[in-house]
Amino acid sequence: MPRYLTEQDIADFRAELCRVATERFARFGYEGVTMRQLAEALGCSPKTPYRYFKDKADILATVRAEAFARFADALEAAAAEGEGPLDRARCVGDAYLRFADEHPHAYRIMFEIDHPIGDEHPDLLRESRRAHSFVTQQAEDMVKAGLIDADPLLFGLSMWAATHGLVMLKRAGMLDHGPDIGKLAGYHGALMFKGALVPPKKKGGKK
Repeated sequence: MPRYLTEQDIADFRAELCRVATERFARFGYEGVTMRQLAEALGCSPKTPYRYFKDKADILATVRAEAFARFADALEAAAAEGEGPLDRARCVGDAYLRFADEHPHAYRIMFEIDHPIGDEHPDLLRESRRAHSFVTQQAEDMVKAGLIDADPLLFGLSMWAATHGLVMLKRAGMLDHGPDIGKLAGYHGALMFKGALVPPKKKGGKK
């Protein structure tokens, strides 16, 4: 007679399946992972994962949504520690680099998996948008505070692109003999901030 599965049993299996899937997707990409391989890694029947998820795409969407949620939570917590828009932006940047370093598999499945994010997976769409909007929110806050004169979306996305680029360079070993990634990020951020400073006349001086 089959053992009755409690809600905790189901939650534990889903969590372990997501953990294994995150690691496999990060290492081999979406196309390099099969449901059978996931079942083998978990030591269960090939049909078992289908009792918990519709298909491989459903698993990927679930683990990506979880990754984006953890990422956004980390950025929000860091921002709460900052004093003023500029300090919050610095705290968020530090948290971004720290998350990428401490959670490499989560970072890879968020940004290195070539798989669409659409309405068919609302949790993933919501969490990815939350992370996206929070990264660019720092630029919007600096504009509102009169610290920079720039399109906040372009400024925020440019900062994001530069930070992501540094993460990828570090992963490729291209920064092994160069400056610390945090120092490089701070240098680039200072240059962008300096280039976008509000001219004195826009702060209330005579034109």
